[in-house]
Amino acid sequence: MRIRRGPSRVWAYVRSAPGTYVWLGILFVTAVALHHMSPDFERDFLRQHSTNLHEPSNNPVRVLIASAMWTDGGHWLPYAVLYTVFHAPAERWLGTARWLLVCVAAHVLATLIREGAVLWAVRHGMVAHAVINTVDIGVSYALAGVMAVLTYRIAAPWRCPYAVVLLAAYGVAPAIGRTFTDLGHFTSVLIGLACYPLVRGRGDARNPKETVAALRG
Repeated sequence: MRIRRGPSRVWAYVRSAPGTYVWLGILFVTAVALHHMSPDFERDFLRQHSTNLHEPSNNPVRVLIASAMWTDGGHWLPYAVLYTVFHAPAERWLGTARWLLVCVAAHVLATLIREGAVLWAVRHGMVAHAVINTVDIGVSYALAGVMAVLTYRIAAPWRCPYAVVLLAAYGVAPAIGRTFTDLGHFTSVLIGLACYPLVRGRGDARNPKETVAALRG
């Protein structure tokens, strides 16, 4: 009986976060497509769907949407885990519309801020002009924003340590690596934290100890 209920429970879990798993399904299809491309074709194709300085200037809406439908190198499985751990709980908590708004805000705003920094650096001769055409795709900005907004799902006193660890994890990279992508990730976290107005009225925060105890029981 339990074995028969397994598939129905999985399907119910997927249906509870439809946006997450539709997006994950798209990423799976595009990851498979990448693995069937030749290296040269893949590089040119991804550049055309990249949020670098060149492509968004021609068709910004298309590029911003398309760039969130591909994973760098076609690595799908890690995102499947991360989506299940972070995106799905966030969508069930916020509702699909609010969850999607957090994703869009983090992806779009962090991309624009990062590209603004790239443009400033190019104009001041701090980086090579070639960075205008670099390949920059993926869903990591949206993921960072969702991880940040989940701060408000955690009850005190656990909320503060989670936020500190998250800010430290994403804040150290720009200080050490000093890459524009790292800047984008840190910006995404700040955007996710700024989405606090979206979480009002979405239920009480959860205590991690109680959640673990419920899972054990």
